[in-house]
Amino acid sequence: MVRSVDAQGFLNELMQTLTERGRALLRRARSGGPDNTDLVELAEMLLSRRGEASGVVLAQTLLSSYAGAPVEVRLQFLKALAERFGTDPEAVAAAVEAYRASPDVTTIGALHAAIEPRRQELFRRLNLAAGGTFALVRMREELLDHLKANPELRAVDTDFGHLFSSWFNRGFLQMRPIGWTTPASILEKIIRYEAVHPIAGWNDLKSRLDPSDRRCFGFFHPQLDDEPLIFVEVALTNDIPGAVAPLLALDRAPIAASTATTAIFYSISNTQRGLAGVSFGHFLIKQVVVDLKRDLPNLKTFVTLSPAPGFAAWLRRERAAEGSAFLTAETKAALRRLDEPAWFEDAATRAELEEALMPIAAHYFLHAKNENGRPVDPVARFHLGNGARLERMNFLGDLSERGLRQAHGLMVNYLYDLSAIEKNHEAYAEAGDIAASASVRRIAKDLVTRDLVPSH
Repeated sequence: MVRSVDAQGFLNELMQTLTERGRALLRRARSGGPDNTDLVELAEMLLSRRGEASGVVLAQTLLSSYAGAPVEVRLQFLKALAERFGTDPEAVAAAVEAYRASPDVTTIGALHAAIEPRRQELFRRLNLAAGGTFALVRMREELLDHLKANPELRAVDTDFGHLFSSWFNRGFLQMRPIGWTTPASILEKIIRYEAVHPIAGWNDLKSRLDPSDRRCFGFFHPQLDDEPLIFVEVALTNDIPGAVAPLLALDRAPIAASTATTAIFYSISNTQRGLAGVSFGHFLIKQVVVDLKRDLPNLKTFVTLSPAPGFAAWLRRERAAEGSAFLTAETKAALRRLDEPAWFEDAATRAELEEALMPIAAHYFLHAKNENGRPVDPVARFHLGNGARLERMNFLGDLSERGLRQAHGLMVNYLYDLSAIEKNHEAYAEAGDIAASASVRRIAKDLVTRDLVPSH
């Protein structure tokens, strides 16, 4: 019993000492910032500790001190992670020699341990602190802001990505419906994080969540309980829409969910920039399709109404290029009308540009590729990679300022055919084959037939 009391007293004293050190660092942060050596010292102490209790306190102290430090000190700490907490070349070399001399389970395990950067273990220990997971996601978000100007941080970013891909594995994620009765703390974040069609306050949010023909689902992680990682908004309809405004109209007349035949995924928003590169969307969409089909067996069609955020930028580059592989001089001349203010308000101009733009858009989705041989458009890569089919393109489907700026108003329907998802996914993943409807391919073929762009 005496030993237990002594141990408890020692632990309390240790925690008080470390907590006071953290508070001192925070006071210095507010008055000009702790020296970066303080943060590095805390990191070294954390890596050297074997006791779990003292490690948790150290992790909490380090994360609190980092959060309270000035931007320049936080950047110096991120740089220290790259410079001082990587792999030890001498230890790696020794482990390699040991493995060569005696290749067995023990030496290969030692080699694996030597190759792993020290900062990965540091991140794992920091994750033990209360709120540690979210703090590390925020730390990586800040690192991404500095990455372009500090390419040496790329190794740190790689380690974050490696660990997050495990910590945010699909097996840990929970899909939850989000409705008007969901706690306000989450609803506020839905308003804040909506990245496709901004939500103009609570009335707008209610019109997207409360009616019988609306659904919303999100993925949550146990360590970020009230922080949705990604969410999708769904409209239940009786047809495939070609424009987003009617779906978002506050005065629209809802229909009974039991009568709907079509589920429209009209907005998918990732919420945590610090989790960039960790894919959630394809799991979410497939799970939502399964759940909707189970609850509403009358649903036959699952389709998106998606933006084309890369189209206008790509077309601008092609119009400026002397040797465009997609546009002839005649096509470029026809597209000059796009530079006129409010060109879409004139019926004759709309008709002229629809005839010019739609075949070019078909070629954009089917043939314009990035350096990796995948479609230029990021939304196209996402849905085609999930096994969807490029079903239809919609001229002036989005007349919002963003829709006109990013895609000249173009929107796209990607169809999720449950019987073909796996086949489409495999063909895209293995050979880059794009599943597209006959109508989209016919539009692209028509452009070549009229010699408006060179054939491919």
